[in-house]
Amino acid sequence: MGILLAFAPFVAFATVDRLSGSTEGLVAGAVVSAALLLRDVMQGRTAKVLEVGTAILFGGLALYALLGRPAWSIIGVRLVVDTGLLLIVLASLAMRRPFTLQYAREQVAPELWDAPEFVRTNYIITAVWALAFAVMVAAELVLLYVPGIPPRAGIIAIILALVGAVKFTGWYPERQQSARSTV
Repeated sequence: MGILLAFAPFVAFATVDRLSGSTEGLVAGAVVSAALLLRDVMQGRTAKVLEVGTAILFGGLALYALLGRPAWSIIGVRLVVDTGLLLIVLASLAMRRPFTLQYAREQVAPELWDAPEFVRTNYIITAVWALAFAVMVAAELVLLYVPGIPPRAGIIAIILALVGAVKFTGWYPERQQSARSTV
């Protein structure tokens, strides 16, 4: 549940962007990101890589949109947001702290936190999320730069990428556990 809640700023952005506009959507994403960080601090939790990165992403983009008043298209703004998300996930891998690891540790006993299989599983799950976000960025680039592509095609690609990542996140750890149980 925690990992899905971490994507709430992106849901807020997409919803408000669709209803009110991109600047308002970016502000909504920033507000929800700040609220998630504040919740962690108030509950004595360590801030997570994804949540900190998301707050920086939406906060910076919201300030830019408010002060610079860029003439972004809807797809252009979504491309910037999703590219930022992809970079956050790739940075978590580069820092050797796959973003899913912090959420997964909330679900298992502390003695498993440094187990090689547990860590490797989270690298794989994070890589799948990175692939999903790369598909989203690619779909948005195609929609932005290839005239004649129906927007529905990009939306379908994005939905399939996200659903695939969510399903994989639930399936893969169970598969790994059952594989260990049968050995």
